[in-house]
Amino acid sequence: MNVASSAVSATAPVTSEGVVAASVYADGRRITNIAIEEASSWCNKPGHVVWIGLHEPDMALLSSVQRQFHLHDLAIEDANNAHQRPKIEQYGDALFIVARTAQLIDGRIAFGETHLFVGEGYIVSVRHGASTSYAPVRERCESCPRALARGEDYILYAILDFIVDNYSPVLETIYEEVEAIEEYVLANTITQQQIQRLYLLRRDLLRLRNAIGPLVEVCRRLEHDNLTMIRTTMQPLFRDVTDHVRTIQERIDSMREVLAFAFEASLLVGQAQETAVSKKLASWLAIIAVPTAFAGIYGMNFEHMPELKWKYGYYVALGAIAAVCLSLFYRFRRAGWL
Repeated sequence: MNVASSAVSATAPVTSEGVVAASVYADGRRITNIAIEEASSWCNKPGHVVWIGLHEPDMALLSSVQRQFHLHDLAIEDANNAHQRPKIEQYGDALFIVARTAQLIDGRIAFGETHLFVGEGYIVSVRHGASTSYAPVRERCESCPRALARGEDYILYAILDFIVDNYSPVLETIYEEVEAIEEYVLANTITQQQIQRLYLLRRDLLRLRNAIGPLVEVCRRLEHDNLTMIRTTMQPLFRDVTDHVRTIQERIDSMREVLAFAFEASLLVGQAQETAVSKKLASWLAIIAVPTAFAGIYGMNFEHMPELKWKYGYYVALGAIAAVCLSLFYRFRRAGWL
């Protein structure tokens, strides 16, 4: 991947009213920072690309951006409502792309969204919710003017690649916890709290898989649909993002299987322990039943019981009890019940 996957702070300093950065580039180099109201005049210049980054903008700011680039009303409405599934839509000569982002907050996966508007001479990113700042993407692109000079479709690739790369730190943290749980389950009795944690992790992983799965279709369209704003030379890069998404999916599936195994193993260990306890109880109950039976027999109020008047009757009875009990104890111990 060309973009680093190291995680950075969740948000970058917002300059004004949700605008994180707004710059214009020519031949891969930053010309100047601009105001939103100046964007249309710059993007119409040949060889210039306007790159605007927004963070949770209000409708007034989105409307201002819409006027500058003549964005479709439906796309602006979706960008204002951060509850979209990953998708790609074409409105005239512009693309509208939605991608889901993820961060680990207090042990749970929190999700956000990034909406991307891509057209001739401009790209606009809109971040909502749990999302990593795209400042590192801008810095890396600016550090390589030759790559940035490819235009807005390269910036689109860089952002999508960065989004997918940032799933990895989330999965690495969860994987370490999954391994620790798996080792603990095999050696100890799992607690109710740990069972709840297993369930939450499996549910979060399923949500993550559902969130990133549609990105495969998004990248497939960018690679194969011959979109006017995506050059053929960029299509292999989007194929690389697709492969990365599928790798992430496979890792999620493997971790969910490990969690399922850990849960099943905990049940089996618990059942084995219960069975062992039941065997011990049954063995001791069988041994205790012997003196109980003798006491019950000799506790009956019959007048004619010859053993009662026999000189050695008491000792013989005790010896019989001891012999039978020891015999049972030996057999149960040999069978592994005690």
